[in-house]
This record gives sequence, structure tokens and C-alpha cells, in this order.
Amino acid sequence: PPTVAVPVVGTPDAFAVRRVYCVGRNYAAHAREMGFDPDREPPFFFCKPADAVIPVAYGETLRLPYPVRTDNFHYEAELVVAIGKAGSDIPREQALEHAWGYAVGLDMTRRDRQMEMRQMGRPWEIGKAFDASAPIGPIHRASDVGHFEQAGLWLTVNGADRQRSDVSH
Repeated sequence: PPTVAVPVVGTPDAFAVRRVYCVGRNYAAHAREMGFDPDREPPFFFCKPADAVIPVAYGETLRLPYPVRTDNFHYEAELVVAIGKAGSDIPREQALEHAWGYAVGLDMTRRDRQMEMRQMGRPWEIGKAFDASAPIGPIHRASDVGHFEQAGLWLTVNGADRQRSDVSH
């Protein structure tokens, strides 16, 4: 299959995507909305395949197909970190050395399928890892924009605010 790649701002280059790691229950308000206590249950990781990525250009209006076998299609705006350096067991104070760049993405979810799997104690892939479930905007190189602890992140749908927060949350 062709390599999935996301454009890099200010260059003709693209950043190749091997896999997408997602952090679940990383946002306290959303964890509460889903019925969990963010102060007691730590975040966890899950993956989306690279072919779930849909690169989205600046100014482009994304039209996603409604996925089959779901009646409850959700979206969440996310900060995307492009990892450009291999490593494992990385000390917290060295973590940003591995962040190559940043983008905005969407985590699309077939929520009804995810909840069915959760109730059965099964993996969530059917609800999270489907075609077009990871739209990502152009990547800003960390060498150009730096690393940040606070930045606004929002999502509008048809001109209406649907999500507005700060990455510090």
C-alpha cells in the first residue's frame, strides 16, 4: 500500500505515518462524561492504523463518510504530536526531544460500537480504528514553533463551536 504522509507546513515535504498512538481518558472533563474518575484511573494507549489517517490541507472542508454499522458517530479535536526520534522508557524531562512537530487532528469514534466492546471487556478497535477515523492537519515543525504547555484548541462544525479548550487540560 502507498505510504500515508501528512504535509509539513512551509515545505514541500511530508511526514510519513507508521501508526497513530492515542491516549484514552487524557482529558478530565471527557473522562467524567464517559463515566470515569480521571483522578483515580490513569490514561491508557490504543492505536489507529496509518491508513485511518486522512491528511487535511489548510482551508479544506473535510467531508467524512458516515461509517457503516453505527448510529452514534462522535468527534474530538486532538493535539497531534509527530514523533521523530525512536526511544523507549524515556524520562519525562527528555520526552520533548522526541517530538518532531505538532498538528491538529480529529479522533473519530463509532461510539455505540466502542461501548458495546467496553461492556464485553473487548478491545475498542471496531469503534476507534476504522477507515478515515484520524483526519490530521498539516504538521508544524517543533524547530519552527517550539514546544508549548498552553495553546488553544477548538473545533467548529458548520460554524458552531463544538469543543474549545487548552492543551494544558
